[in-house]
This record gives sequence, C-alpha cells and structure tokens, in this order.
Amino acid sequence: MANRAVIEREKFFNMFAPEKNVIIRIIVSLFTMVKYTADASNKWDIIGALIIGEAVAWLLFILAKVNAPELPLPSGLADTLSSLTTAILLAVVLPILSLEGLFIVWLLSKRFKILYQAAKFALVGALNTFIDLGILNLLILLTGIASGNFFLVFKGASFTIAVVNSYLWNKYWTFKVKKTDEVEREFLQFIFVSVIGFFINVGTAALVVNVIGAPVGFAPGLWANVGALIATFTALAWNFIGYKFWVFKRSNA
Repeated sequence: MANRAVIEREKFFNMFAPEKNVIIRIIVSLFTMVKYTADASNKWDIIGALIIGEAVAWLLFILAKVNAPELPLPSGLADTLSSLTTAILLAVVLPILSLEGLFIVWLLSKRFKILYQAAKFALVGALNTFIDLGILNLLILLTGIASGNFFLVFKGASFTIAVVNSYLWNKYWTFKVKKTDEVEREFLQFIFVSVIGFFINVGTAALVVNVIGAPVGFAPGLWANVGALIATFTALAWNFIGYKFWVFKRSNA
C-alpha cells in the first residue's frame, strides 16, 4: 500500500516536470543575462546593440511610410504598418531583440569566439542596410525618381553615408581597434575595400534595376528597393571579408 502511494505521488509530481524544467531554464537564462549585462567589459556592446535596434526601428518606419501604400496589402494594413503606433512598438521591441540576439550569440561564442564578432558585424550591417535604404527612399520620395541615372546617383550617395557609418561602428565597436600607429595603412585599406564594395553595390543595383528591370505589375519604387537590397547584401559579404581578414586583421586576431 505504501509503495503504491509513493508511485502515485511520483506520477503526480512528474506531471509538472516539463513545466518545472522550463521554469528552471528561464531562471538560469535570466541569471546568465544579468551576469552578461553586469560585466563591465560588455557595457559598450550592450549600449551599441540597443542604439542599433532603436535606429533600425525608426529607419524601418520610414521605409514603411514610403513604400506601404505601393504594396498589395489588404485595406487598412498599409496604414497600420506606417502608423506612429507601429513605430513606437518597433522602437520598444527591436532594441530588446537586438540585445537578446547578441546575448544568445555571446553564450554560443564560448565555444566559437568568432561568432560574437560576426554577430556584432551583422548588427552593424543591418544598421548600414537601413541607413542605405532609408536615405535612398528619402531621395526617391523628394524627387519622385526611382530609376535611370539619377537613381544611380541616389544609390551612390546613400551607400557612401552607409560606408562612413560602417567604418566608425566596425572600427570602434565590432573589432574594437585601439592602435593608433597604423591609422594611414588602415584607412587606405578600408577605402580600398569600400571602393570595391561601392562598385559591387552600385553595379549590382544597376544590373537589377536598369538591366533586368521591374517585372510586369511591379511598382518601380519597390523594385528599386529590391535592387538596393540585393546590392547591399552582396557588398556586405565582400566588406566583411575585407575588413575582418585585411583591414582590421592585426587588431582582431
């Protein structure tokens, strides 16, 4: 009889085992994140992740404001996506997601250290992408021009600003360069990699927008963004290789 009571009691507590494990994991995760945020060496990583998340949120809102009316969306959804309420929601959620993503990679980087640096580069890349697209869309909005030679000028201007942003963030945040005795070499190498990236970026955009052209029924403004996005990711891959393994090689080895 006693054995049966013990068995029944174990069955009862085992019913809650999955929930108990989840709670334990949540507690451990929260404790680890507190440890991560409390570490003084991670202070600027945390601040940077929050700033990037906030900036991306508002740049994404600008993109939605410009492009949502041209998207084939149900009635009212375009207005919702471009509303101030959505912008505020993004401004709260994206910084948290940015920090949470960096924290998760920090956990994984204990085995693969390059992952943490790659995650920071990806965050900077996301910021650069939205700066590039944001400025491009602002110029399209102001002029109404979304193709042709002026589009290339607009794309070149937005890309140049994104490159300057990339240099500052990657040097001082991603790769944490502290040396000052090789500034000229580093700057020239960065310019070299970025100039090639510039031609890759603008050339890819020109190929997609002006050569391939928008599909039938596809709004020119939206296709311009498709071309810009493809161009941005192509140049981003090139820039990572150049920055990581050449420009900042001695600083992040």
